[in-house]
Amino acid sequence: MKGLLERLGLHTPQLRAWAMYDWGNSAYITIIITAVFPIYFQDVAAQGLADNVATARFAMGSSIALIFVALLSPIFGALADATAIRKRLLACCLLLGVSSTAGLFWVGEGDWLLGLVLFAAGNVAVLLSLVFYDALLVHIAEPKEIDRVSTAGYALGYVGGGLLLLLCLAMILKPETFGFADTAQATRATFVLTAVWWLLFTIPLFRKVPEPPALLSAEERAESKRSGAGSGLKLAFGRLRLTFKELRTYKQAFLLLLAVLVYNDGITTTYRMATIYGREIGLSQTSLITAIVMVQFVAIPFAFLFGALAGWIGTKRAILLGLVIYVGIAIMAYGVETEGEFFVMAFMVAMVQGGVQALGRSLFASMIPKQKATEFFGFFGVAERFAAVLGPGVFALTAAMTGSTRTAILSVIAFFVIGGFLLTRVDIEGGRKIARRLSEEAKA
Repeated sequence: MKGLLERLGLHTPQLRAWAMYDWGNSAYITIIITAVFPIYFQDVAAQGLADNVATARFAMGSSIALIFVALLSPIFGALADATAIRKRLLACCLLLGVSSTAGLFWVGEGDWLLGLVLFAAGNVAVLLSLVFYDALLVHIAEPKEIDRVSTAGYALGYVGGGLLLLLCLAMILKPETFGFADTAQATRATFVLTAVWWLLFTIPLFRKVPEPPALLSAEERAESKRSGAGSGLKLAFGRLRLTFKELRTYKQAFLLLLAVLVYNDGITTTYRMATIYGREIGLSQTSLITAIVMVQFVAIPFAFLFGALAGWIGTKRAILLGLVIYVGIAIMAYGVETEGEFFVMAFMVAMVQGGVQALGRSLFASMIPKQKATEFFGFFGVAERFAAVLGPGVFALTAAMTGSTRTAILSVIAFFVIGGFLLTRVDIEGGRKIARRLSEEAKA
């Protein structure tokens, strides 16, 4: 068993506790962002609004939340590194996320504004929490195992999100079996269940994963002593200014960041627009949720497989392979007409989605200095937030200009090709050497 856990990247209590946060927060991403709440918003909360108005307001709420996260991520990342309060900031995000998610229970017919406010608050909470969560990876995983640990987190996220989605689907389809009056009441109960799930499976992280120390340079330590109490925020902004000045030093890490930004545009657009596209070609709500469930469970072994694949052929090559498959998915999606073809496409997405994103996270983590890990993952979060806005925006613009959603699907190929090209230009070993040197200098 110990050998198996080591191969999976889950061989220590710290690593398992860290990965369980993926299990917990993925429930929110699966139920609230992807599968259940968007449909509930369209059918119930936005009742009385035209479909296009409801869709536009939902998109606006999502965009506002993403902009907030993009603005806050670098600042709070730098603050967390300077003051060693990563877990406390993560706890604040958890409190906001859990309370806003549970609050969705009170969103009824026509309560679109309340629903959007709570949805946006939950989005800010879960996405900002990932800045602190991802940064902990650098401190608990050895360089040789970081790919396996990252993919293990994604895999457990698929397990947790998938299991809860199965339960929620059963509650929605058979509400009387669970003691609910109707489907709407059962659906609102799934929001509370999601909040509880997220809270419970975060407890291991707070118990087992230690708070890494603040690793400051000699100049930063001197500034902290001069400033005295309450200097954390000042020091954080100082670190941000210093990082911007040192961009040439971190050139490879920031080139990787740009590559991730571009190819994540394509990945984000693929899964965010899949449900809408499925409805357009005539798939039922049940079929769409079933496809999402399938993706959750098929993705589990493939996420672990990508972790092993990175060890065999290298992390960069493994990501590039995944991007090639994504190009094939986009081409296939252009011609999808039947439910069976949609499910084949969903299966292919499940093969690569978790692996490509997990390896992007671990590769970036291996190329940044430990003393600025949370700050850099703040920038990483900004890249991902822009991906969530830019990709769907290009998709919508292409659809409007051409009058065809199918043509818009092909637009995502550009993101995979350009992102893949930028990735080929990244000097992985050169970036890692710089990160190791700067980490050692900070300890001196």
